[in-house]
Amino acid sequence: MATSDHPVQESRFSRMHYFSTDDDQDEDDDDTDLDFVDDSNVSPAEEEEPKKSDILGGENFNRRREFRVVLDPRGKWVQEWNRVFLLVCATGLFVDPLFFYALSISDTCMCLFVDGWLVITVTALRCMTDALHVWNMWLEFKMAKRSSSFIGRDTNASGGGGGGGGGYALRYLKAKRGFFFDLFVILPIPQIVLWVTIPFLLKKGSITLVVTVFLIMFLFQYLPKIYHSVCLLRRMQDLSGYISGTVWWGIALNLIAYFVASHAAGACWYLLGLQRAAKCLEEQCAKTTGCGLRTLCCKEPIYYGGINIVRDKTRLLWAQNREARSTCLDSADNYDYGVYEWSVQLVTNDSRLEKILFPIFWGLMTLSTFGNLESTPERLEVIFNIIVLTSGLLLVTMLIGNIKVFLHSTTSKKQAMLLRMRNIEWWMSKRRLPQGFRQRVRNYERMRWAATRGVDECQMIKNLPEGLRRDIKYHLCLDLVRQVPLFQHMDDLVLENICDRVKSLVFTKGETITKEGDPVQRMLFVVRGHLQSSQVLRDGVKSFCMLGPGNFSGDELLSWCLRRPFIERLPPSSCTLVTLETTEAFGLEAQDVKYVTQHFRYTFVNEKVKRSARYYSPAWRTWAAVAIQLAWRRYQHRLTLTSLSFIRPRRPLSRSTSMEEDRLRLYTAMLTSPKPNQDDFDF
Repeated sequence: MATSDHPVQESRFSRMHYFSTDDDQDEDDDDTDLDFVDDSNVSPAEEEEPKKSDILGGENFNRRREFRVVLDPRGKWVQEWNRVFLLVCATGLFVDPLFFYALSISDTCMCLFVDGWLVITVTALRCMTDALHVWNMWLEFKMAKRSSSFIGRDTNASGGGGGGGGGYALRYLKAKRGFFFDLFVILPIPQIVLWVTIPFLLKKGSITLVVTVFLIMFLFQYLPKIYHSVCLLRRMQDLSGYISGTVWWGIALNLIAYFVASHAAGACWYLLGLQRAAKCLEEQCAKTTGCGLRTLCCKEPIYYGGINIVRDKTRLLWAQNREARSTCLDSADNYDYGVYEWSVQLVTNDSRLEKILFPIFWGLMTLSTFGNLESTPERLEVIFNIIVLTSGLLLVTMLIGNIKVFLHSTTSKKQAMLLRMRNIEWWMSKRRLPQGFRQRVRNYERMRWAATRGVDECQMIKNLPEGLRRDIKYHLCLDLVRQVPLFQHMDDLVLENICDRVKSLVFTKGETITKEGDPVQRMLFVVRGHLQSSQVLRDGVKSFCMLGPGNFSGDELLSWCLRRPFIERLPPSSCTLVTLETTEAFGLEAQDVKYVTQHFRYTFVNEKVKRSARYYSPAWRTWAAVAIQLAWRRYQHRLTLTSLSFIRPRRPLSRSTSMEEDRLRLYTAMLTSPKPNQDDFDF
């Protein structure tokens, strides 16, 4: 028992190692967030346990097994969820800057307040995105725990001990982009700042700290959140090899990223513009007698609408201060707003939609134009302008470059096809080919483009290593090769060599593949479509046979390869092959047939293979059809003579003469029919 268990453990670990590369191992050291479970790592003993539990409670186990199946990292369900979660991350990056628009200045009282209903709406949206983040975290942690339990069992079974599932989960928790990083990006920092910190500062009259604290706390979480989304993109690309799946998805993702960046830049511009307006009001308040910093903060820090009667005389006097209103809020010409000049009309605007859309427009315009900004010497404004212009330069360059790459990937093959067709048209015109030939060439090129989309599959596979190339061709061609009845009785080794040498061929309708009497260059195995095989008999009479999927032609090569002594001259074709429709087939060249028959001669000695070769051979089928028809006609002729013998008088001499003539005619017809050689399939 001990000796039988050891190879099982070794093979299990070899299968596990198959799915890991050097890049994956480096990523595991830093990331350690293995998210998914592979069923191939389960040992036979573990496979027997579910059977017992299935007897006791089958429903439970089926659910667990279904859950385990969908956790394949390259499975369709997981890839779709990753794309959805990527959109969730983009939505979260779009929602967070909306908190900035909750801060506003009352046009009536000229004081700073928080828009309560907008805060409630944005908080609800943020909670929805955070809930999806929590679901993704739970899914990752569950998958890490489940996979670690299997790894722990394998380690214990192999005698290594190890930390088991708890150790793996602990490594996942300590990873740089693991549990704590995922937890950090969903901490309710903006909600706490808006609902707790800012109202507290407004009540104290610390108007200068409101925007500073809010901006710092926002960037403290928003910048890592951007990094978190970038890490998700990289992880998706490492797992599945691609992110979007289609070119248009890639263009859409780049546009979404550019739009989110414009939205974030516009929101920061709005908040800094509000800070500049508050600074202007603070300067005007300092010039007004009896005005304090608390006057610049509304009595209700979080305002939900409605009519509030102001009874404080200080606030009433401040609200009626025309100089402060005309200087700070009515127009931007009376105060040096700099780059925030357009934000003056927004800080007191009651329309939430306009307050959100206009900064997005400003962000798109600023990131796209790289300059046209009139800045003041104020340090924070200059730093903000430098960051915005640099980010705009990078984002526009990346956007244009990525879209150019995506569009080039879709149009390059079409451009190559158009260039090829232009060269072919020039060549046909130079050689003055007839219109019939030209149309046939055009039809073939169109059909080849529709079938391959410009991808040379044979050349791609040819450049791969030999072992990988054989495995891929075996995987691609095995099912189709097995459809050929001649190959159904051959072992896997022969089929693998055949799959490695067959070539996929496509023929248009009405094309003559080979003519009778020409040397047979290859064996053709029809996969899709139909061919017409015709043979010319004596006196110009033609015999026709139709070949469909599963049939083959060129069986003369089998007898040519197995005949002793061997003759280098290729055998002549016994029929003419013409396509009746667009046909797909496998081609096995003469040298490849020779290689297979010489190295695996024992396979063709099999009686089943010989019977299949005779049964599906067009030459044998034609001869058999002629022989059956002649036998049937002879039988009908005998019945006719028997029925006439009761009516007309017996004439023995003439009757025997007639029977001899009929028999001679039948023998002549059978001898003139193209019967295959008896030794063709006697291997």
